[in-house]
This record gives sequence, structure tokens and C-alpha cells, in this order.
Amino acid sequence: QVQLVESGGGLVQPGGSLRLSCSISKTRFDAYIMGWYRQAPGEERELVATITIAGRTNYSDAVKDRFTISRGNAKNTANLQMNSLEPEDTAVYYCNARIFTNMWREYWGQGTQVTVSA
Repeated sequence: QVQLVESGGGLVQPGGSLRLSCSISKTRFDAYIMGWYRQAPGEERELVATITIAGRTNYSDAVKDRFTISRGNAKNTANLQMNSLEPEDTAVYYCNARIFTNMWREYWGQGTQVTVSA
């Protein structure tokens, strides 16, 4: 069973920074796309950022110019550097991966809480 494990969430003051990490285990296949989504209380899950295996990135307008997604040096890892955090960034952040074996399959991590508050 493919597993995604996130780390790096926590409490930070407005204007601060956090770095989230995600690693995929129990698969020999490369994740073609890795990404981060978030869900605030009472809201739908929304895209934060994605990155392809070739390094092509995509960001939501809400985080563009503040967040940076990157692939890690280890296979099937991804990081999200979050700067200039705002209270509106408070949410549970989920790592996502799309892997092609004999068909496309999508996987989610368990989520990590990010709280931006003074």
C-alpha cells in the first residue's frame, strides 16, 4: 500500500515561515506529479501548488510569490516552503501524488495542521 507521509506543520505568527515535506513509500514507480492541497474548517479542499517530475510548477493565486514547491533530492519527495504566512493560510495541508503504473492512481497523505496566529 503506497503511503504519503507529511511533516513540518505547526503554529507560526503572521509573517513567519514554515516548510512542509512529503515522502512517498512502498512504491517503485516515480510520482509524475506531487502537490499540496489545503482545507480550512468549513471549506472545500483547494489546490496550493503542484510540481511535475520534470520540475514544472503550478500555484494558486492565493500563494503565488509566497510559497515555493520543490522536489527533494530523494526520489518521490517534495517540499513546500511557505513564507509571509497569513492567518488565511491556516488549514490542514495534504500531500498528493499521481503515479502511473498500468493506470493513473492518486494518493493522499494524512494531512498536517498549519496554524497562523498571533
